[in-house]
Amino acid sequence: MKIAEHILTTAGALFYREGIRAVGIDRIVDEANVAKATLYRHFPSKDHLVAAYLEERHERVLLQLREVTSTATLLPRDQIALIFERLFEKADSPEFRGCAFALAVAEHGDSERVVSVAREHKNAVRNIFRAIMAAAKRSTEQSAAHMSLLYEGALATVAVGRDPQAVLVARDCALSVFDMATGQSISSGEKPYDQNH
Repeated sequence: MKIAEHILTTAGALFYREGIRAVGIDRIVDEANVAKATLYRHFPSKDHLVAAYLEERHERVLLQLREVTSTATLLPRDQIALIFERLFEKADSPEFRGCAFALAVAEHGDSERVVSVAREHKNAVRNIFRAIMAAAKRSTEQSAAHMSLLYEGALATVAVGRDPQAVLVARDCALSVFDMATGQSISSGEKPYDQNH
């Protein structure tokens, strides 16, 4: 592992587990066993390090979501279910603290760099749901907005209530949104979504 990746992995684990403000640079260099000058050579400031942590997490989450949507054998409705079921698997862990991006903005919201990455991530998640609805050949915007809010709400609910079952409730709601969106088109003369094609 390259030194920058090592620092980022160490800092990311600390930021998520203990909070961004609670973890200082001295703690990171101690845990990573690197010199402070080495850290600053790769990350000019803590703000840069936090943003890099979020960008890495953003790419990792999107890769996982795209693995679901790129699975040709999964129908759109099944893709929605699997996205929430994978989230449930993450949430069903004592280490789960909720959405890393929401936590970062709550603690570090004065950083435009951090806020920008968080907004990019939230938009990207909504685009995943847009793509699923588009694949089902149905209106995407309202349904995608509802599903992404259910996804975000599940993250927040588990973070506070510590009950991962909330994710499965959100899954069922998201599937209802899908069913309503595919059924409502019948009245406008469109062929209803056929899961066999």
